[in-house]
Amino acid sequence: MKFAIALFSAAHAPSSRRALLFAQAALAGGHEIVRLFFYQDGVYSASTNVVAPQDEQDIAAQWREFVSANQLDGVVCIAAALRRGVLNEEEAQRYQRPSANLTAPWELSGLGQLHDAAQSADRLICFGGP
Repeated sequence: MKFAIALFSAAHAPSSRRALLFAQAALAGGHEIVRLFFYQDGVYSASTNVVAPQDEQDIAAQWREFVSANQLDGVVCIAAALRRGVLNEEEAQRYQRPSANLTAPWELSGLGQLHDAAQSADRLICFGGP
C-alpha cells in the first residue's frame, strides 16, 4: 500500500511521535511512503533549531534521520514555514533574515504537493492538528 502522511503538530506533541512510529512501521511492513508533508505547526519538526530537553526524545532529529535514511520525500509547507520562521537559505536571503534553519533532507513547497501526494497514494494519513 502507498501512504501519504501529513503532520500538523510540532515535534514535541505526542501525535508527532505517533506519526513517526506509524511511518517506521509502514516501511517495515513493506509499504511505500509517497510523501511526508509537514503543515501548520508540523513545520517545526524540520527546523534545525529545535532542541529537546535532555530527558525527552528528540523527535525532530528522529524525523530528520528517518527521512534521510529512507530517502523519503519530506516536504515542508512554505506558507506555514515562513509564518513560523522556518526558512531555507533561499528564503532567508529573499526575506533578508540573518540565518536559515531548514536544511536537507527537507524541501519547501506548497500545498499542491499534499494534493499530489494524496492523488498518488492509496491512503492519506493525517496526524495532529487543532
